[in-house]
Amino acid sequence: MSNLSVKKHGLEALPGVEALGPLRAMRRLLGWDPFQQMAPFVQAEEAGLTFTPAFEVKETKDAYEFRADVPGVPESDIEITVTGNRLTISGERVAETEDKTDRYFATERLYGSFVRTFTLPDGVDPEHVSATLASGVLRVIVPKKPETQPKKIAVVSREAHPVEEASSKEELKPTGEAQTTKASKI
Repeated sequence: MSNLSVKKHGLEALPGVEALGPLRAMRRLLGWDPFQQMAPFVQAEEAGLTFTPAFEVKETKDAYEFRADVPGVPESDIEITVTGNRLTISGERVAETEDKTDRYFATERLYGSFVRTFTLPDGVDPEHVSATLASGVLRVIVPKKPETQPKKIAVVSREAHPVEEASSKEELKPTGEAQTTKASKI
């Protein structure tokens, strides 16, 4: 999953999109877009200011979990596909009809369509992907195949089983040595 930022010990790598989108970062910090006022004829969609949900991706023991905040997006407007090792989540948040007689003091909500594609690692089960939408949060679960999940191997203490240890040593020796060992005991 090379296109994801990784959090390690409280530190977070900046995602590539934020590094390339200073206008988006400024809009989030200030809540104001100075370039929109200089060029009011440029639509928000052209300036890259459309609705784009932020995603969280985490790995659990059994699956990969994708979560996104998609308030105002009905489940009928969300499409999730898996093609090969690519998970694509797309949707659209449609703007409410604007009444020309109403007077707006602020219009900060973003609308539009979005598409996010994630590269899945080997060992996922694309046949059993599930998705739920509750309280404006989309949750997509991509399960891992059982054979790719880690298996716990028991470790046996040598002090607990000294007899088995001695017999296993004899089995590991070459045939000639094992015979001399038995002969020397006689």
